[in-house]
Amino acid sequence: MTISYDHIIIGGGPAGLQLGYFLKKSGRSYLIIERGDSAGSFFKEYPIHKKLISANKIYTGYKDPERNLRWDWNSLLSDKESILFKNYSTDFFPSADEMVEYLCDFALKNRLNIIYGEDVKTISKPNVFEIECESGLRFKSNQLVVATGVSMPYIPEIEGIEHAELYADVSLDANEYKDQRVLIIGKGNSAFETADSMISTASRIYVCSPTPITLSWKSKFVGHLRAVNNNFIDTYQLKLQNVILDADIIGLKRNSDKINVKFHYVHAANEIEEMEFDRVILCTGFKFNAKIFSDNCMPNLKINNRFPAQKSSFESINIPNLYFAGTIMQERDFKKKQSGFIHGFRHNIQGLHHILEERYHGTPWPKDVINSISSELAESILERANISPGLWQQSGFICDVIVKEINNTYGYYKDVPVQYVNDSYFGESEEYHLLTMEFGLEIIFASKDPLAVDRVHKDDYKNANLSTGIHPIIKSYSKGVFLSEHHVVEDIVPEWNEYEVHFKPLEQYFEKFCMAEVLKPKITINTESVA
Repeated sequence: MTISYDHIIIGGGPAGLQLGYFLKKSGRSYLIIERGDSAGSFFKEYPIHKKLISANKIYTGYKDPERNLRWDWNSLLSDKESILFKNYSTDFFPSADEMVEYLCDFALKNRLNIIYGEDVKTISKPNVFEIECESGLRFKSNQLVVATGVSMPYIPEIEGIEHAELYADVSLDANEYKDQRVLIIGKGNSAFETADSMISTASRIYVCSPTPITLSWKSKFVGHLRAVNNNFIDTYQLKLQNVILDADIIGLKRNSDKINVKFHYVHAANEIEEMEFDRVILCTGFKFNAKIFSDNCMPNLKINNRFPAQKSSFESINIPNLYFAGTIMQERDFKKKQSGFIHGFRHNIQGLHHILEERYHGTPWPKDVINSISSELAESILERANISPGLWQQSGFICDVIVKEINNTYGYYKDVPVQYVNDSYFGESEEYHLLTMEFGLEIIFASKDPLAVDRVHKDDYKNANLSTGIHPIIKSYSKGVFLSEHHVVEDIVPEWNEYEVHFKPLEQYFEKFCMAEVLKPKITINTESVA
């Protein structure tokens, strides 16, 4: 017997639960298939040291739940304040066990339609998607969303790599590394988390990859090395027998109870050196498991075959009606934004839900209606800039779209993926504006010291485009053609509610824009002259 649903989601982690919540709220026929015995089973195993690095900031000085999600990196989106993550942990960096408890409650309290303990064996698509589970259960759906995350270790192609231990199998007992020389391959958070756990016992620890460390406080990308995991850097810089290497590993060779490793240094005039270690640990991350797909619906992969290739709608580029949700959405913004993390992909999934509603159920993207009055436009935009968690977390990746309509009003659409705008009907509009929150990245990276960047004085709003901190940007378009933009000057608090420096320049931008009798490509509006 085969059971059919309009929507099937594979994976009962945070992404599957988030999309299931939206589908249930819309009254759709859906099923979530989870191989574990509960929601969030991934967090029962990872991270292996059980400490999350996702911020759980409870005390913000604000009472608005929506605004507070800007600093809550663990909660899923819902209309129930009782299932915010702050009710499950008060730790700034909570434990993985608390995440499991939270996700289980989220599924239970929202009465999501989940079947547990069912491992998907194969997915095929003769006409519609057919899902067969290991137990023999079968399901059908015209539309499928895979939210399984990156569940398989990513193993680089290095000769002799089979002599390395996997991050998932590493012992948590520091005594097992007493007086040993240990090589850790990889320079991400898992590598430094592992290194930190054995600092007190290992004789020497080498951390190696071909590329230098990127620190998250410098790049503003939360997936780069976080301060909570970078104690090891001190032990390298302060000559405590530990080493950070930028090198390609040519090969590993077992020699009795030791492992010989050959390095090709990146910064040492092509020097090649061989060293001996007691053990080698592989911390190179994870990848998407595509083995469940039959040949007739195998999605194309990208980025060393680690992620499914996706359109701006998060649909597979080669398999129609196959979508992806959760951490695998990061193929669209790899190592740039936050799509690989709950506080990023929860907003992506909200957008995906609206896309599915439009395509399969004829339900338009929700909108507010604003009169064609510059003051109302400015007020609506600054209100969103002050409270929206999606614009804040997915800076430059999620936007609000403000579309001029035929009845002299504007339709205000919230939390739309920027990449999707011009691929959709939004891009066919005669006049539309995007609101994003963005950093002045080029200026930050040009600085020798990212902690000593010159800021624009808030009264110098005519030079708001030089703002280095996160700030609102309005970009105006006509039928996919960029017309002009306006920056709202940065504010260290950050709040954009002052009339003279925030509201009035934005209001005057829209006044000047609306005065143009005919919208023409490459029309020039001097935003710096707005006073």
